[in-house]
Amino acid sequence: MVDLPELTHLDPRGGVRMVDISEKAETLRTAVATGRVVVGEEAARLIRENRVKKGDVLLTAQIAGIQGAKQTSRLIPLCHDVSLRGVDVELMLDDASTSVEIRAFAKSQGPTGVEMEALTAVSIAALTIYDMCKSVSKSIRIDDIHLVAKTGGRSGDYRKGDL
Repeated sequence: MVDLPELTHLDPRGGVRMVDISEKAETLRTAVATGRVVVGEEAARLIRENRVKKGDVLLTAQIAGIQGAKQTSRLIPLCHDVSLRGVDVELMLDDASTSVEIRAFAKSQGPTGVEMEALTAVSIAALTIYDMCKSVSKSIRIDDIHLVAKTGGRSGDYRKGDL
């Protein structure tokens, strides 16, 4: 029989709870997440030429991603409020795949990780790209949002591909 992981967000009666992290050690924690928004040829051209009617797509999505990371605990019910020490969101237009590649880095010093903050930054940046380009194409696709790496904490470091 396989040992199942403890479901830390369930109380003894099966209800939900926010995990008590008061006894956890404060350590330096980082996380990197990535994702992609496939915008299509026309939207990619307009983004590259900075001619999307709503404004500078990449700059606006970058700011939105940073704001999203800062709001994670308000958006996801059981996430702890994390004192972020740094957030960086990078966006790159890839003409070959007519997509915007998104990479978010989050950093904190505390008792819980910042994976959700990095993932939220990517998600909000992706949704912002969609919102700004939806008048150009209805077939925009948000793809492959995932954690690439994390450091710190009891569970140790992780890099995509580690099992």
